[in-house]
Amino acid sequence: MKPFADLIERQLALFREDYSDLIEQCDEAERAYDRAGRDEAEERFATYLELVEEGREALEEIRDTYARTLEPEPAETYEQAFNREVGRHLSRFGLGL
Repeated sequence: MKPFADLIERQLALFREDYSDLIEQCDEAERAYDRAGRDEAEERFATYLELVEEGREALEEIRDTYARTLEPEPAETYEQAFNREVGRHLSRFGLGL
């Protein structure tokens, strides 16, 4: 089993639960962008990116708060594993993590 796998799984499940409204808003904003005409597309995409950034910041806070409780080497391992799992399961929020 990968180090921190259970912990990260629980953290991401809590994120999905606590931020379910934000995730739904991202879905809606993405659909609005997909349906937008040329004159609205840029504005719709900007709205979507703002919501994604909010989610990304929340995930970074979760990751960084726990990482601060670890020694440097395990913290690095944890951060890499967390980022990888966000990229796999919540990919829209994984950019930049």
